[in-house]
Parts: sequence; structure tokens; C-alpha cells
Amino acid sequence: MTATTSSPLLQIDGVSRHFGGLKVLQEVNLEVPRGGVFGLIGPNGAGKTTVFNLTTGLLPTTGGTIRFEGRDIAGLRPHQITRGGIARTFQNIRIFKEMSLLENVMVGMHAHMRYGPLGLLAGSGLFRSEERRARERARELLSWVKLDHKTSDAADNLSYGEQRKLELARALATEPKLLLLDEPVAGMNASEKTDLMHEIRNISARGYTIFMIEHDMRFVMGLCEHIAVLNFGRIIARGGPEQIRNDPQVIEAYLGREEDEASQ
Repeated sequence: MTATTSSPLLQIDGVSRHFGGLKVLQEVNLEVPRGGVFGLIGPNGAGKTTVFNLTTGLLPTTGGTIRFEGRDIAGLRPHQITRGGIARTFQNIRIFKEMSLLENVMVGMHAHMRYGPLGLLAGSGLFRSEERRARERARELLSWVKLDHKTSDAADNLSYGEQRKLELARALATEPKLLLLDEPVAGMNASEKTDLMHEIRNISARGYTIFMIEHDMRFVMGLCEHIAVLNFGRIIARGGPEQIRNDPQVIEAYLGREEDEASQ
């Protein structure tokens, strides 16, 4: 199957995932178009992170197919999927706190380095050239998230919001065509959320496709052009922010619940 510019970047067809008798996902169908920001929302336990884990090869599917750029990626290992153009961040921040910001971002580039172990041991010209290129690219990515003034700082010295940005820069270092963000503003204050929304918009404007899971409805509605809603392992709605906001099933399953909790 040959991908075209009009075909979806990521296509999930009839995907299910069962853990014993527990059916976490049931014949989920999703299409993430090229460009822009796509949001997946739903109550806790709906299966959203499982969608990400299947897409990135951390879990096998029970049934269905997952295609990226028209290629079936189900069954590939996580590092193969990353090398093929899909990167992700996690709900729980995963950075190397004892390393500098520059080193953290450079870690994400090693899958695309052209020198092998022998070149590394020998300190070859190719190794030195690649390391120089990686440092320049890492500084550029840190500037995208406005952390370039802290390149030599230890990651452990960053604020929580800055650590989120560092994780974003490191994911971008893998040169993805599709960037998966798992609850990127979890634990952030209002100012940090506004700041990260601006950074994600800038990254999207640079041509990256972003697929995001998030519980903060104001953040989702203000950022995503396309949204799908997952409930009890099934997709119950798809559309733009206004369409999702007014969908009766979504209001009953999710948005109404959020409003009730906010009013308490």
C-alpha cells in the first residue's frame, strides 16, 4: 500500500486489546490526518494510553491493524517504530535527571547516528562530525522550547514545567513524523499550561503532526483541530472541538462528569 499526501498519517483499523477477560479496547477505528493536532479524550480507564502503547509497540494488539504512512507496524519493536518516525512522551516524566539538558536531548538522536560501535571506540572523523551535528541540533531543539539558556544545567534543577519541555525536545530529537503526547500538561499550573500550549502550536506550525491524550478540556479544545472520544474501549464520537463539545454522548459520558467535578 502506497501512502499519499491525502491519506491519513496513522490509521488504526478495528484494533482490540484484551487482558484476559478484560476488553480494554474493542474494535477501535481512528485516522490521524497529516499535520495539525489530533486529540484523544475520555474518562479514566477508557483505554487511551493503551492506544498509545499499541501504536508504539509496547503492547501487541489482540486484533486489528495499525498502519503508519500506509505500512503495517503492528508487531514491530518500539525502537523500530521510533526509527520509522513515531516518538512519544509519557504521563510520568522520563528524563535523565543527572545529565545536562544538552545530553538528554542528544540521547534521542542516537538512533539516527551513522557511526557504529567501532567508529565510537576509534573516535573516527565520522563520529566527531556526527557528535558535532547532534550538539547543534540539540541546541536548536532546546531553543524551540526556550531552554537554550540552560543547556549545561542538570535536568534535575529544572522546574516541573521545564522538565516537560525537555522531554518534548528529546522526543523531537528522534526526528519524528508523528509525535504522541501522553497528558502533556498533567500536574502543571495555569501559567505552565499556557506556555506549553504556545510551544506545541509552534511545533505543529513547523510541520509536525501531533497526537495527544489529555484530560484538561480547555487545553484540548484550544489546541486540537480534530478530536476523538473513547469510552469503555470504544470510540463514541469524532469531530472538531465544537462538535465534540455539543455531542450528547460525549456530554453524558465525559464532559458532563467533568463539569460536575469542577463545580464540587
